[in-house]
Amino acid sequence: MLRSAIFWLIPLIGALVLDRLVLSETWAAGLVPLIVAFFAFGAVVVGPGRIYRRLGYALDGRLLRVVRGWLFHVDTVVPFVRVQHIDVTRGPFDKLFGTATLVVHTAGTHNSVVTLPGLAPDRATEIRDSIRAEIRADSE
Repeated sequence: MLRSAIFWLIPLIGALVLDRLVLSETWAAGLVPLIVAFFAFGAVVVGPGRIYRRLGYALDGRLLRVVRGWLFHVDTVVPFVRVQHIDVTRGPFDKLFGTATLVVHTAGTHNSVVTLPGLAPDRATEIRDSIRAEIRADSE
């Protein structure tokens, strides 16, 4: 949330400068910073809470359960014995916001890739390692 707030400071400052230098004598004075502040508030305060409430996961010994959605609710259960390989990915926005995505590839054909976005990088690595350890223990 703090990183998102810092990120949104840049466009907000730009909007304030634009407003002061260009729009101060027009009818639109104050409108651009107000619009940017509205979107910043949504991205920093409202957005993360809504995403957090609509995405969840649970590790239960021998399976991973991922629940997501509000309008279209999806509950995916992945038994560890069906896991082919696991990746932890970090794109540019993940790096910017300090998050990672756990990608679990399964042996199925339909919905064979299960993603768990928005994890702390250490937590994503920890989940990946615990699933690998469980798979190794099952194969011995």
